[in-house]
Amino acid sequence: MSNAHRQIEHAYRIAQERYAAVGVDLDRALERLAGIAVSLHCWQGDDVAGFENLGEAIGGGLAVTGNYPGRARTPEELRGDLEKALSLIPGTHRLNLHASYAETGGHRVERNALRPEHFRGWIDWAKAKGIGMDFNPTFFAHPKAADGLTLTHPDRGIRAFWIDHGIACREIGAAIGRELGSACITNVWIPDGSKDTPIDRKGPRELLARALDLVFAEPIDQRHSRDAVECKLFGLGSEAYVVGSHEFYLGYAIKNEMVLCLDAGHFHPTEVISDKISSVLTWLDEVLLHVSRGVRWDSDHVVTLGEELVAIAQEVVRGDYLDRVHIGLDYFDASINRVAAWVIGTRNMLRALLLALVEPTPLLRDQEAAGDRTGRLALLEELKGFPFGAVWDYYCLTKGVPVGPAWLEEVRAYERDVLARRV
Repeated sequence: MSNAHRQIEHAYRIAQERYAAVGVDLDRALERLAGIAVSLHCWQGDDVAGFENLGEAIGGGLAVTGNYPGRARTPEELRGDLEKALSLIPGTHRLNLHASYAETGGHRVERNALRPEHFRGWIDWAKAKGIGMDFNPTFFAHPKAADGLTLTHPDRGIRAFWIDHGIACREIGAAIGRELGSACITNVWIPDGSKDTPIDRKGPRELLARALDLVFAEPIDQRHSRDAVECKLFGLGSEAYVVGSHEFYLGYAIKNEMVLCLDAGHFHPTEVISDKISSVLTWLDEVLLHVSRGVRWDSDHVVTLGEELVAIAQEVVRGDYLDRVHIGLDYFDASINRVAAWVIGTRNMLRALLLALVEPTPLLRDQEAAGDRTGRLALLEELKGFPFGAVWDYYCLTKGVPVGPAWLEEVRAYERDVLARRV
């Protein structure tokens, strides 16, 4: 054992004593953290380009800024980049894949004709890595979505195309879950809305409800797949009105006993999803979180260890929701090294969860119940000075990943040896 490792272990033993004094078992906290899988979004690695080679802009209210060198151009490159990122993140995690990342052998396959075999490379890769996968239909970056409308398009034929795409993706998600032995969350988000104030808000929502009923008509084995729907307040090109609003999808998810997806960037800048978790879980069995960081709008910045990220993790842990909440990341930044973006965001999500897991929640809850608001506030503030960093370092050490900023050197080397050669 190196001297550095001994120092980390020594610091952890000291931290154990500090946390034990307020009733926290650090070994148990780390054991619980090791059981949490964060779903890494494939689209961070290639700027949401996918592999259809349609030559279309992303569209649908999405935008990627920056042109940092080294973007993944093939499935093999993207999987290699993901492997590098996963090797620097403690724990066992998941992959979140979009339908536009199908591998069709150079043949054009329309989205309504996609089948599980078009994702064989991804399934085999995930199986070899021992990780689960989640899936998303791609209702954007396509000629039939050029005007930003899909399931609510006034053209019956275009609506039917996207309904068939949704049905196909549910079958793919079920196949993924069945093969990997871990339920796949198949999440539906559509960009449909209006740039300026519409006269008819009712009609598109009625169309959407009927379309969704057709998409979800066939029962899916819950052991293999879970259906999720994702709301949004506004997007580029849908600033005034989004058909699939929070209220719409909350009602639809409750009525149909589905998973509701809450995206941290999909609400008003003054709203936070941490406050919504316990509300929706009062009525739903499960929720999916797309953790992002909006700066003044749904700008999908890399997740940092900020107040809202910590609050999201605290709400999940304090409410004892770890078995009912699925955590995925959703951002895309092409202004920095894309592999580093995955590592920074995922490690921060895990750090936030660990901060929540080492909180003396029973003690704080007892103080609150007794009306001791003074004690509650005092303890919460004193915890900020506890040696949390030593706990995180020890966790990384025991999981065989670099401690502290040492992981960045590995990313720098990967950039020199691999990413820089992509021209």
